[in-house]
Amino acid sequence: MPARDTQAATAGAQRTRGKYWWVRWVIIAVAVIVLAVEIALVRDQLAQAWKSLLTANWLWLVAAAVAAMASMHSFAQIQRTLLRSAGVRVHQWRSEAAFYAGNAVSTTLPGGPVLSATFLYRQQRLWGATPLVASWQLVMSGVLQVLGLALLGLGGAFLLGASKNPMSLIFSLGGFLALLLLAQAVISRPELIDGIGARVLGWFNAVRGKPAGTGLSKWREILAQLESVQLGRRDLGEAFGWSVFNWVADVACLLFACYASGGHPSLAGVTVAYAAARAVGSIPLMPGGLLVVEAVLVPGLVSSGMPLAAAISAMLIYRLISWIFISAIGWVVFFFMFRTEGRLDPDSTGDVPEEALQPPQFSPEPEAFHPPDDPDDPRK
Repeated sequence: MPARDTQAATAGAQRTRGKYWWVRWVIIAVAVIVLAVEIALVRDQLAQAWKSLLTANWLWLVAAAVAAMASMHSFAQIQRTLLRSAGVRVHQWRSEAAFYAGNAVSTTLPGGPVLSATFLYRQQRLWGATPLVASWQLVMSGVLQVLGLALLGLGGAFLLGASKNPMSLIFSLGGFLALLLLAQAVISRPELIDGIGARVLGWFNAVRGKPAGTGLSKWREILAQLESVQLGRRDLGEAFGWSVFNWVADVACLLFACYASGGHPSLAGVTVAYAAARAVGSIPLMPGGLLVVEAVLVPGLVSSGMPLAAAISAMLIYRLISWIFISAIGWVVFFFMFRTEGRLDPDSTGDVPEEALQPPQFSPEPEAFHPPDDPDDPRK
């Protein structure tokens, strides 16, 4: 009996552990190795940044760190606003934690943006979002971020003298506004594109030689799911406002880093330098835009009125805070909150309620056993 019990317990443990239990540890090991290699590659920059920190103004350093965390907070607010419009309620701390962890994955690992998007999509599925709503949120937040960055760059260019040709700015901003209103109209009234989709699907089926109605039910099922998204202009404006605030906070982080290094650049110059560096850094050449962001940011800061030495020092401080410091927080959050969630699979078990993400509650004492009533009992 003991031997049989031991075998049964071992088999049960193996079933609980899963067939590919080792994959998670391999991924963790690879992540640790990659991070170690990256630290080795940037150790010279880290050493210079540390020297810059020792001579920097600590009040401005604290202000830069607060601005960087405010920028991360705005990401979570965009996500919560968009998901709330689809009827998905997310606690603030879980949204913040997910974005810190996703940012760490995105900015430090090869192929990080793809891995981060997959991670955030999975988290939203665990929170109760349907696959369509989770995908829509990721796309919509990305569009808002791009529009916010473009608006920031246009504002900087306007301050630098683009006001001599204001019509180009007016048309650009009008185009951004039209895109936002079009997206809001499509989400709030998906029936507007029902006929367009049916006609395009009919043409596509004709090319394939299939019946005209093939796939039409699936198309309308997608539209029916979109009806759960009630993205009004107020929610859209709030989400866009947070996306703009995200870039403003990050520019403030860079500006405070310049002040910490003793520089006094122009606000317009810093804004344009930041927008250029962020746009180039979004190209996935190196994790976190390593070497690419630095190559664009330093000349931009010099053109804003800073000496070369102060510009290099400000760049190192900014990267140390906005990249290394924020990524370090994200990896700590990831290992303490998300590395054990591999057993939850929302796509195979359906939507996971919030109670599934909470620790189980056990009663301290078993309930007393009460036998069923006997109808023939003479005492009744």
